[in-house]
Amino acid sequence: MKKILVTVVLGVAIAAAAQDGAQAAQGQPAAPASQAPVIKDPAEYNAYVGAVQQTDPNAKISGLEAFLTQYPNSVMKNQALEILMGTYQQANNVAKALDTAAKLVAADPNNVRAMALLAYFDRLRAQGGDPNAKQLLADAKKYGQMGLDALPKFNKPEGMSDADFQKLKDQMTGIFSAAVGVAALQEKDYPTAIKDLKVAADGNPADFSVVYPLALAYLTPVDPKTPLDPANNVNGIWYAARAAAIAPPQAQAQIEKYARSQYVKYHAGDDGWTGVLAAAKANPTQPAGFTIKPAPTPAEQVHNLVTSKKPEEMNFAEWQFVFTNGSQADQDVVWNAIKGKAVQMNGTVISTTPTEFMIAGSSDDIDAKKADITLKFEEKVPVRMIPKDGASFDFQGEPASYTPSPFMMVMEKGLLLKAKTTPAPKKPPVRHKPAAQ
Repeated sequence: MKKILVTVVLGVAIAAAAQDGAQAAQGQPAAPASQAPVIKDPAEYNAYVGAVQQTDPNAKISGLEAFLTQYPNSVMKNQALEILMGTYQQANNVAKALDTAAKLVAADPNNVRAMALLAYFDRLRAQGGDPNAKQLLADAKKYGQMGLDALPKFNKPEGMSDADFQKLKDQMTGIFSAAVGVAALQEKDYPTAIKDLKVAADGNPADFSVVYPLALAYLTPVDPKTPLDPANNVNGIWYAARAAAIAPPQAQAQIEKYARSQYVKYHAGDDGWTGVLAAAKANPTQPAGFTIKPAPTPAEQVHNLVTSKKPEEMNFAEWQFVFTNGSQADQDVVWNAIKGKAVQMNGTVISTTPTEFMIAGSSDDIDAKKADITLKFEEKVPVRMIPKDGASFDFQGEPASYTPSPFMMVMEKGLLLKAKTTPAPKKPPVRHKPAAQ
C-alpha cells in the first residue's frame, strides 16, 4: 500500500468534513444520508468557520486546536478533528496526525478514515523495526479489524461518484487487511495471514511490505512435521517471486535467492525458474492456472529407478530406498531378482556375536551408526576373525528377508572376505661389482 493511498483517504476526509462542517455550521442541509449537527452559538460558529476557512496549513492547525480546546464538547468536534488530522498530514507532521486520529477514533469508533491512518502507519513502523514494534503491531491489528467492521457503515461523501467511492473502500480494505494480516503472521496464525494479506497484496501488487509477508505466510508450515499443501507451495513461490521483482534494490538479491530456494525445494531443480521470475515481473497478479510441477514423490522416484536400472546393478542404498518407499509391485520386482543370490559388499560393524553381525550398509546408516543388515553365519566365526565395532570390512551374504520400516535386511550364509591388497612392487636385483684383481 503506497503512501499515496493514505493521502487519498485523508484528502477525502478533509474535503468531506470541511464541506459537511461548513454546511452544518450555517444551518444548511448536508449529505442526505444523515442529519448533520448545527452550531447554535455564534461565538462557537465564528471560531469554527474561521479555523476551517484558513488556507495556510499552520494557521488552520492553530485555529482548529484553539477551537477544540475552547469547545471540547462542540457538536462539530468530530469534523474538526477530521480536518485537523488531514491538515497535520498535509503539513508532513505524521506524529500529530496519528495523535489526532487516535482522538478521533475515541470520539467516533466508526471513523474509517482515522482508523485507516492508524492501521497503516502503525503497521509500517512495526515492520520498519521500531523498538515498540510489538505494541504497534497489536494496535495496527486492532484498528485494522475495527476498520473492516466499520466499512459497511461508511457513507459515501457528498459529491463522490459511485465508482470513486468503491475505489476508496477498496483502498481502505487493503489498508485494514494488511494490518490484520501482518499481525497474524507474527502470531503464527498463517491461515488468517494468508486470507487478509492476499486481499492487500492483490489490491496493491506493487507493495513489497504486504507481498513478501504473504509469501512467507504461504511457505511457512503450521506444523513443521507436516508437509505444506501443494497449493500453498505454488502460491507462496509465486508471491516470493513477485516480492523479488518489486523488492528494494538493497534486498532484491536476498529475496530472489529465497524465492529460488523455495522453487528448487518444491520442484527438485531450478529448470523453469527464470520463466517464473520473468512472469512475476511482468504480471502484477498471479495468472489464472499458474502451476509448478512438484518433485516426484519417493514412490515415483522408486518406480523411475526400477524401470531404468536392473536390480542386480543397484547398490545397497538403492535397494533400501526401494524397499522403504516403493509400491509393493516395485518392491517385488527388486526382491525377486536378488533374493537368495550371493552379494558381496562392504559395511561397518555395529555389533557382533559369533554367529550374527549387525552391520550398517548404506552411507546414511553408517553415519548414524545404525544397523540395516543382519548377517547370519552357518558356523561360528573364530574370535580372532571377528572385526571390532566400528570397523569397515568386506563380506558376502544372501538376502533372505527384509522389513521396510524400520528397514532391516537379513542376509544368510555369511562369509568374511579378505580385503584385497596391492602387492608390493618387486625390488630390482642387487648387483655387486666384481672384486678388483
